[in-house]
Amino acid sequence: MLIILVVQGVLGAFDTLYYHEWRYRLVAHPEQAKVELRLHALRDFIYAVIFLSLPWFAWQGGLAWVLAGLLGAEVTITLTDFIVERRVRKPWGGVANGEVVMHAVMAIIYGAFIATLMPHLWDWAAAPTGWVSHAQPAGWLAWCCGVMGVGVGLSGLRDLGASCGVAVCAWPWRQRGDHSGGL
Repeated sequence: MLIILVVQGVLGAFDTLYYHEWRYRLVAHPEQAKVELRLHALRDFIYAVIFLSLPWFAWQGGLAWVLAGLLGAEVTITLTDFIVERRVRKPWGGVANGEVVMHAVMAIIYGAFIATLMPHLWDWAAAPTGWVSHAQPAGWLAWCCGVMGVGVGLSGLRDLGASCGVAVCAWPWRQRGDHSGGL
């Protein structure tokens, strides 16, 4: 399960760094991309919680249902983002074909992650409520997830800040009236 999560994290980092940051420079266009940036921030915060908790803790009892709710919210946010980004990026030539393929691959991998997590969620839901440390630490995978969790959390803060017009969150890209950079 954690290997699949790390693969998802690597693909998500590439998608963010190449498409969101370099190619489209979304944070430099807070007015045009406000809704997309906020969706990304929400999804990033959910991923931060997942990356920073699953390698170390079991979400037991009622917390298993909270985790299931977060996973369902991520799916809803992602499906909404698919629609929003088409509208936002239409004036910039649309969503790049490579990004569409990347999103499809990531959706498949997320499905595999959910499928491998479900048996654990069922077991956890039957236990008393609380976060319980795993008996065997996840080793290097836990540390990879920790780094990814911090990274995706910071990315979410940047997107949220940019969507609220915080100028420093657009660094290093300058705000432009057109979308000439990186395309």
